[in-house]
Amino acid sequence: MELGLVGLGKMGGNMRERIRRAGHTVLGFDRNPDLADVHSLRELVGKLSGPRVVWVMVPAGEPTQSTIDELAELLEPGDVVVDGGNSRWTDDERHAEELAAKGIGFVDCGVSGGVWGLENGYALMYGGDEENVAKVQPVFDALKPQGDLGAVHAGKVGAGHFAKMVHNGIEYAMMQAYAEGWELLEKVDSVDNVREVFRSWQEGTVIRSWLLDLAVNALDEDQHLDGLRGYAQDSGEGRWTVEAAIDNAVPLPAITASLFARFASRQEDSPQMKMIAALRNQFGGHAVEKK
Repeated sequence: MELGLVGLGKMGGNMRERIRRAGHTVLGFDRNPDLADVHSLRELVGKLSGPRVVWVMVPAGEPTQSTIDELAELLEPGDVVVDGGNSRWTDDERHAEELAAKGIGFVDCGVSGGVWGLENGYALMYGGDEENVAKVQPVFDALKPQGDLGAVHAGKVGAGHFAKMVHNGIEYAMMQAYAEGWELLEKVDSVDNVREVFRSWQEGTVIRSWLLDLAVNALDEDQHLDGLRGYAQDSGEGRWTVEAAIDNAVPLPAITASLFARFASRQEDSPQMKMIAALRNQFGGHAVEKK
């Protein structure tokens, strides 16, 4: 099939390549002309055959809103817009309603995989009507990991980004647990090789995971994380997860505490946040602050 892809950054560029490897045609647009295949959204839409599918992979909030607003004026009834960024699910509901008024379909898709997705595939959580999802299905199949798992039609519009939001909330808590354990091991005199303790956990233990593998990668690069400042940003999805928990009266003590720990990192040079920062850099290519 043909796909228009808007946003060719760290994830979007790799997604374009993976979709092309599966045999599909991808026309990419980015504000950076060095990355783009076309020079405007109008040119992108004009070169696609109908019914068109345009995947938006830009930062949440105003960049996504302005892109969808422009596409709404360019696309035709029967076309579909996919928001694959980290938008809030409530924004999805508004976008779907705005586009439906023009006969244009909308699908939201949470994407996980970071800088490793090109080779390993991307975990996909998408929401929308069956008819619109079907038009995007070949792209979902190209992006997902090999095998039966790694992609889910989570429900109606907004369900994909809500599922990805909860995924990221769980990720916050898991990283926090590894970081706290690492700091405690580093603190005591009796353990003199914390990196190898972490490495030993990679086989045969109940806490083995990809995040643990990435922690070992980070420690191989900087055994005591001396080169990092203990400061970790939050992308917003942790906050949204906690807010949703409050709205639905669901207790999330571990996820909430991990979010607050990141806030604490901005007030002091936290050893735990060195590990959080290192993990975010490993799986997502997120920037770290050096000392």
